[in-house]
Amino acid sequence: MSHTFLMQSGRWMLDGNWLERNGMPIPVKGRTLVAWNQDNWFTMVTKLIFPGSERGEITFQYRGHLDGGERQYTFVLQHSEFGRVEGEGWIAPESIVQRYWVLGDRQRRSGFETLHRMDVNKYYHSSGIMAGHSLISTMEATYERQID
Repeated sequence: MSHTFLMQSGRWMLDGNWLERNGMPIPVKGRTLVAWNQDNWFTMVTKLIFPGSERGEITFQYRGHLDGGERQYTFVLQHSEFGRVEGEGWIAPESIVQRYWVLGDRQRRSGFETLHRMDVNKYYHSSGIMAGHSLISTMEATYERQID
């Protein structure tokens, strides 16, 4: 079974929890749209909202490239809170792992994400954001593919 998240165009719904240092878990919901072109370039747009919370929404706009036949890719990202971000990803047999770093950031913020395939239409997402050596937030959620 090959990956459907990121590796194929599609729409995904996210549902889970966000946790910030010294805070209680906050419910998070989101949507992701993935699109590919013929030259192995992808775009991915994600919007996270926090229902019933004062936490503002977060948007991510990715543009990345996967070399043909490779299992690694690079991307740039416009993050609504961090600005310009660069990163890399690896395609493993059962998961997709990404790491990224905020460009020109005095706080040296960076992050990681793991998307573990549960089945062809569902992935488990686990991520964290760091400032220097300290973990400042995490998210765990499930992504489900929206079938037309």
